[in-house]
Amino acid sequence: MRERNFELPDFLTLADRPPPSRRVFVNRNLRMDQIRAIGFDMDYTIARYRRRPIEELAYRLTIDKLVARGYSESIRSLVYDGSFVIRGLTVDKQLGNIIKVDRHNHVGRAFHGRTPVDKDKRRDLYRRERLHFGPPRFATVDTLFSLPEACLYADIVDHCEQSGGVLDTWKLYDDIRECIDKAHADGSIKRVVMGNIAEFIEHDPELARTLHKLRSSGKKLFLLTNSGWDYTHALMSFLFSGDMPEYADWLSCFELVIVSAHKPAFFTGAEPFVEIDREGQPLGGPVENIVDGHVYRGGNLKELERSLGVMGEEILYVGDHIYGDILRSKKASMWRTALVIEELEDELDRTLAHEGELARLIELESRRRSLDDLANVQRQNLSAIEKALGSDQARVNPEFDRLRRDRDQTKKLLKDVIADIEERETRLDQAFHPRWGMVFKESGENSRFGEQVTDYACIYTSRVTNFSGYSSHQYFRSPRDLMPHERL
Repeated sequence: MRERNFELPDFLTLADRPPPSRRVFVNRNLRMDQIRAIGFDMDYTIARYRRRPIEELAYRLTIDKLVARGYSESIRSLVYDGSFVIRGLTVDKQLGNIIKVDRHNHVGRAFHGRTPVDKDKRRDLYRRERLHFGPPRFATVDTLFSLPEACLYADIVDHCEQSGGVLDTWKLYDDIRECIDKAHADGSIKRVVMGNIAEFIEHDPELARTLHKLRSSGKKLFLLTNSGWDYTHALMSFLFSGDMPEYADWLSCFELVIVSAHKPAFFTGAEPFVEIDREGQPLGGPVENIVDGHVYRGGNLKELERSLGVMGEEILYVGDHIYGDILRSKKASMWRTALVIEELEDELDRTLAHEGELARLIELESRRRSLDDLANVQRQNLSAIEKALGSDQARVNPEFDRLRRDRDQTKKLLKDVIADIEERETRLDQAFHPRWGMVFKESGENSRFGEQVTDYACIYTSRVTNFSGYSSHQYFRSPRDLMPHERL
């Protein structure tokens, strides 16, 4: 069969494609020309928060509410350390630990408070019985909003035990969760943000252009957020201020705006839509038909599809919450999914900076497998000779002695390779995060979070505006899946 030349001609190059940190990555093929409607979450999706200010605010207001519940005033001395935790960790409420789990439910790292849990202790705690790392005992740190509560949990566990206090670690987490939820629900956090939006929200001048490009290609855009009208209107007005000469205001960018959506229940429930005015007040009771260009609260997936005249795989939903936005929409519908993972930019930058080290690690892993196989063959050959000649005769047999020396040399080489791998893995972990390593990996495996991204997100990227680097009719193609036997 004649070989075909697939080289690009001179006038076709990939030089202008987005840099790695701004690309869209593909788990399942997605043809944008078949997408007729695109929905967007707001918080941490369209609206990118300045993480340090918003996390410190949530941390401090949660402490205030805990003290009001009867917790010691001494916890006011705690200082937020935004570098302590990363997304994708799991809180063990029963033991007061924060752990990192791989895709096989193996706990690779753990902290009790701020104290690392060693390997033997981790094995004793998490390898004696099969555990399901989900509710009620375990809570996943799966959004950026969850980072302050996980950090505060570790800080209070540490603070209490250092002072000799007795602590119900399960109740502590539930109290923190309730208090931070209340800080969001009662407007404590949102009032501060709305008082100085620029301090807490990044203004991205590419955002309006990105949405305009998508809408101009004939796609219907809708906003679907759990935030209320006042907060949504304030943030969206800030984000689009001065960047939309083609539109009267930010509302004009969308066919529909849905606030107070109560996700994930929106995807499975039957709550009716209620139209609201620009003051957030209801214009009558539940409506049977939603109309383009209007603002609604509540609602449900089926009515949204019916009113848009678009359904299933014709809809792409873009969000940041692996459970509330991506997993639930994927399980309850045929919607395609795009996950926004802000940390991806930093993770990719670090990956590129250590590209040589990562490549060498892959080579060493291959070398280890080869030496493992060789050692096993040598062991079998020694056993065969010993069985044929008997133990005493085998010991004085020259061939047996030669094979044994070869086996010992292989074992030494294997030991050296393993030590090299462990040393390099430690250095790489430190380069990505001194406590938790890579967000998407754990000891060579996908982390639990990394596996969820693979399982539930059709595509993923670091920010909404990355779509501006692609055609509105882009065919996002996933790499070929390979099983272990195909990687010979």
